[in-house]
Amino acid sequence: MILLDYIVNLAIFSLLVSTPLVIFSFIKHKPFKQVRLWGSVYAGVVSFLLVMLSFQQQGYSYDIRYAPVILIFAYLGPLAGFITGLISLLARLMTSGHWYPAIIGWVSLMIGFSVIHFYIKRLTALKRSFILFAAYMVIYGIIVLTFKIFMNEPIFHFQYIVFVMIGVFIGGLLIESYVNLHRLNNRLTDMYKMVEASESKYRLIAENTSDLILVIDKKQAISYFSPSHEIVLGYKSCELESFELDSLVHPDDVNMFRSKIQMMYENKESQSMEFRLKHKEEHWIEFESRCMPVKGEHDSIKNIVIISRDVSERKKAEDILLRSEKLSIVGELAAGVAHEIRNPLTTIKGFMQLYKRDDSSIDELLLSELDRIETITSQLLTLGKPQAVELNRTNVLELIEETLVLLAPEAMMSNIQFKLKFEECAYFITCEKNQLKQVFLNILKNAMEAMKEGGEIQIQLRKGPEDECIITVQDQGCGIPEELLPRLGEPFYTLKEKGTGLGLMISHKIIKQHQGSLTFNSNGIKGTMVEIKLPSAS
Repeated sequence: MILLDYIVNLAIFSLLVSTPLVIFSFIKHKPFKQVRLWGSVYAGVVSFLLVMLSFQQQGYSYDIRYAPVILIFAYLGPLAGFITGLISLLARLMTSGHWYPAIIGWVSLMIGFSVIHFYIKRLTALKRSFILFAAYMVIYGIIVLTFKIFMNEPIFHFQYIVFVMIGVFIGGLLIESYVNLHRLNNRLTDMYKMVEASESKYRLIAENTSDLILVIDKKQAISYFSPSHEIVLGYKSCELESFELDSLVHPDDVNMFRSKIQMMYENKESQSMEFRLKHKEEHWIEFESRCMPVKGEHDSIKNIVIISRDVSERKKAEDILLRSEKLSIVGELAAGVAHEIRNPLTTIKGFMQLYKRDDSSIDELLLSELDRIETITSQLLTLGKPQAVELNRTNVLELIEETLVLLAPEAMMSNIQFKLKFEECAYFITCEKNQLKQVFLNILKNAMEAMKEGGEIQIQLRKGPEDECIITVQDQGCGIPEELLPRLGEPFYTLKEKGTGLGLMISHKIIKQHQGSLTFNSNGIKGTMVEIKLPSAS
């Protein structure tokens, strides 16, 4: 019966110790204020309940109430232990007699525990619990011997000590388990926050960078693509997920791309490459990429991260720089050649005019060819040597009408009509008249030469949205292939059999000097439209 009472005491004690620990494990709580006070009060309540469940032996009350007292001393210190011990003493005095041994024993324990705690406070709480229990055994033995309590029943006292020890052990085990679990949970929470912050940071970078970040596995299947793909390539996420990589890479670059990826899996080294990806609008964008292998277990390559940057604008800038350098070299060369040609040309032309025969068609042909050579050399000089330009306020409509008058006889012979349309009677710009007239002559002559069977050339003047004068020339000729349009204006590039390419090149230069732009549009089948934009005179 006594053994059963101890087991009941132990079970109730274990339940009361574990209940708050379990509750705290499932809720997120902030640290309690005055935790020592409330902890000691709760432990005192536990002691009180254990006393209520104690069994009586000849006026003495036996239970494991000192197990929570020992644990509170070990974990919360002497003050909290004193409060718990006081509550347990009051409960003991209320339930049974023999107050004198109970009070003497309680005072001895409080003093002994306080002194011992001062010396062992640097140890861990679990070690303090066992040292305090050892002190409890000593003090309990002294009280039993002093008051000669059940001297003929040593087994009885042994059982009591054992169950108090088990109570201390189970209580300490439960508290330590909770403390370790709480500490581990805090670490996991901190690690989760760090991972979340790191993930948020990298997500912020990945989602806001203009570079394309792509992750592919060993089968060259896409496992991740950054949101920048949607912005740069124009596809939605759901569309990109359904694509295979080969369908996006330019057909001419697929073999190179695959071989580079395979080489990285074999050599385990980073690679750089350039390839083209298809935009949703069917044009190709050039990318410069840095590919980095990601190692997994056993030093094997698990994934490859490809970071790509759109270099289309850089390529265009390089082309412009190359063209500029080419123009500079051509200009210098042209000036030198034109100067050397002009001197003997002047002499030859002078003698030809001097000895010209009135009825000789050959002389006329030679003189016309010499005039053509002189025109080309003049163009070369204009290209190579900067000319002093005097800008004046001019009505561009009058300038176009004067140009059309010059070309009217040639247009009539070629069965070509000019249709001039304008919204206003005056479009004033600041320009050098002769240079701009040369541009109009070059463009209109090209239009006429493209219309072998005659037709109509439409010239239209209008004002643009940004206070600019827009001149468009639309012919009905053979058109220009779309892929050749970007090369118009390059030195010595021409589509005509006997052309030099200098006319459009000089036209580009003149329009650029006037802060304007010159563009060509053609479908490559029929007709070409030339658009000139010039700033209006303020």
